[in-house]
Amino acid sequence: MPQVVRPRIRALHTTPPAAPLPKRFRSLADRESVEVLHRSARVLLEELPELTERLVEALYEQEPGYRTAIESSRADVWQEVHHSLRHNVGSLIQPRAFREAAHRTTRWIGEIRAEQGVPLDAVLHAFRLGGAMVWQGLVDETARRDPEDVRLLVHVAADVWNFVDEHCGVLTDAYRQAERRIDWRRENRQRLVTAALLDGTARIADLPDASVMLGLPEDGRYAVLAVRTARRAPHATTSPPVVLPDGVLALWHTGPDAELAVVALESAEVPQRSAAGPGAGEAPKGGTGPGTADALARLAAETAVPAGTGVGVSSAVEGLAALGEARRLAETALRACPASGGLVLLDEHLPTALVVSSPALGTALADRVLGPLDDIDPADRDVLVETLTAWLEADGSAQRAAARLYCHRNTVLNRLRRFEQLSGRCLTRPTDAVEVCLALAARRLLDG
Repeated sequence: MPQVVRPRIRALHTTPPAAPLPKRFRSLADRESVEVLHRSARVLLEELPELTERLVEALYEQEPGYRTAIESSRADVWQEVHHSLRHNVGSLIQPRAFREAAHRTTRWIGEIRAEQGVPLDAVLHAFRLGGAMVWQGLVDETARRDPEDVRLLVHVAADVWNFVDEHCGVLTDAYRQAERRIDWRRENRQRLVTAALLDGTARIADLPDASVMLGLPEDGRYAVLAVRTARRAPHATTSPPVVLPDGVLALWHTGPDAELAVVALESAEVPQRSAAGPGAGEAPKGGTGPGTADALARLAAETAVPAGTGVGVSSAVEGLAALGEARRLAETALRACPASGGLVLLDEHLPTALVVSSPALGTALADRVLGPLDDIDPADRDVLVETLTAWLEADGSAQRAAARLYCHRNTVLNRLRRFEQLSGRCLTRPTDAVEVCLALAARRLLDG
C-alpha cells in the first residue's frame, strides 16, 4: 500500500473538529482520476454491507461514546451507518443527485445523537472514521485492479476529505441546534415544575420526578426567599438579585410579583462539632430544631442585599410538597419589609406579619389607635409617633429613647403621656401596648 494514505488515517484521532462550511481545497482532479474514483466507489457500493459491519465494529472498539448505543440497539446503529455510507459514497459518484440527501442524513444523525446524549466529539470521530474507511476502501480497490492508478486517485484526495470535513460541519451545526432545543425544553420543564411547586399545585405523585429533575431531596428542609427590586430582570440572563452565603444551594425562579429562591436549609447549616463523638452535633431532621433555626439565622445574617432591595424569608418547611406554603410565607415577610428595602425573616417579625396578612384589618387597627393623632398639627403628630417608636424599640426605656432622640428623658415621658391622653391607650397595659405596636407597624407598612 502506498505510504501516502497512512498519515491521513492516523491523523483522524488528533484532527480538531471542523468548523461549518469549511474552505474548499483547490481540486487537482482530472477526467482520468475522476474515472478511477467512480470505478472504485461503485465497487464500495456493492460491498456496502461488509463496509458497514467493519465500521460498526470499529466504533464499538474505538469510540466509547457509541459503545452503549451499539450494545443496546446494534441493528439501529447498523442501519444508521449503512444509510450514511450509502449516501456519502453515492455522492462521490453523483454529487448533485446525492448531495442534499447526504446532508439530510448527516443532520438527522447529529440531531438524534444529541437527543441521546452522545458527545459531539464521539459523533465527529465516527464520521471521520467512516471517511477513513471509505478512503482506504477506494485505495485498496484501485490498487487491486491496477496499482498504477493509485497515483491518479491521490489527485482527488483533497476533494474526498473536503467532502468529509463539509459533513462534519453540517453535523456540528445540527448537533448544536439540537442541543439548544434540548436545553430550552429542559429549562422550560424545570421552570414549569418549579412554578407548580411554588404555587402549591404540584401533584404528590410528581414529587419524586421533580426531586430528580431539580436536584432537591423530596423530604428536605426548605425556606423560600421573595425578593423585590426596583427594576426587575429575569435572573436567567443576569446574576441573582441578592448574594446568598457561600455554599448555600438555591433554585431561583421568576414569579409574577417577585424573584423567588428555594433554599435547601441543610446547605445553609454550619456544621456543629462536639467532643461527644460523630453525629453529636448534628441537627435533627425536624423543621423546628436548632439546626434549622441556625440555618435561617445564617441565611438572614449573611445574605448580601443591595440598597433598595427588599427580601422576605419564610419559615422553614418540610419537603417539596410544602414549598407553596413557604412561598406564601415569604411573600408575607416581603410585605413586612420597609419600602426602603432590607431583609425580613418571618420568624422574627411575626406580629408585623399578622398585620400585613390582613391589610384591611391592619388599616382599621391603625385608624382606631392612631386616628386621634390626625386631629393635631402634622409636625406634632410626627414627633409623637417618632418618640413612641423610639421608646418601643428601646424596650420601654425612656433614658435610651431620649439618647436616640437627642432630648431629655422627661421630654420623652411628657410626649408619651400626651399620646396616652390623645389615644386613650395606656402604654403600661399589655393589651394596649400590643395594639399600639401593631398599629404603628400597619401605619408604616400599609399607608400609601
